[in-house]
Amino acid sequence: MAVPKRKWSKQRSRTHRANWKIKPVSLVRCPQCHALKVPHRMCKACGYYAGREVIPARDEK
Repeated sequence: MAVPKRKWSKQRSRTHRANWKIKPVSLVRCPQCHALKVPHRMCKACGYYAGREVIPARDEK
């Protein structure tokens, strides 16, 4: 079993944790319907990805 040779100092631990940030979700506009979507994913509003229809749009009743 791997065991650390010596204890990490408090400063080293805190410096290590200083980069544990929550990043905001990046959103882009869909070129088809201009709804906000996550980049490199299919648009949930219209079903398009990379200029072609991946999932046909549902008819709302």
